[in-house]
Amino acid sequence: MTEQNKITFSKLTGHFRTITRHRHIVMKECFRLGLYRQGLLHDLSKYSPSEFWVGARYYTGKESPNNGERRATGYSSAWLHHKGRNKHHYEYWIDYSTREIKGGIKPVRMPLKYVCEMFCDRVAASKVYLGSEYNKTDPLNYFLSGNTGRFMHPDTASLLERYLRLLADEGEDAAFGQIREELEKAKWTNRNSKKQDAK
Repeated sequence: MTEQNKITFSKLTGHFRTITRHRHIVMKECFRLGLYRQGLLHDLSKYSPSEFWVGARYYTGKESPNNGERRATGYSSAWLHHKGRNKHHYEYWIDYSTREIKGGIKPVRMPLKYVCEMFCDRVAASKVYLGSEYNKTDPLNYFLSGNTGRFMHPDTASLLERYLRLLADEGEDAAFGQIREELEKAKWTNRNSKKQDAK
């Protein structure tokens, strides 16, 4: 283990402050959308030993510690733990295909409420890592620069991009207002279809 990968008190407290600040921003944004339970439970696994100690070890304050672990070991054990427990990550929704792509990987369409939480997560991450340099176009630019095409379901990718473009073009109030309206409409549609099914 190199000197720079040792856990220090400074890295430990810095990591704790970063993940807690991120959680609080996501919580506030989820509350704006009426996703209270998701806001309260968002990223709690980051405080588990499997994720927290790795995060503290590779903490820089400039990027996800998972990237530091990847550079050091070739993969991120903290990320593998995290994505398997948090439904707002599209990687949670990847399965094997037995029909469409024989023996291949198949992305599954994410439920709306988790796409909305993913939107909040990406906005919060940009705010935390960019600080005062944050611009409303940053989450969209990060999404467009990524290589999610093969592993994110096309419907999920399209919806997330639409929300990020709305944020970039019209700002937070318009984006959160539109997304909340769509969530409310989806809830009423689901309730009505359940009532119809019960008859």
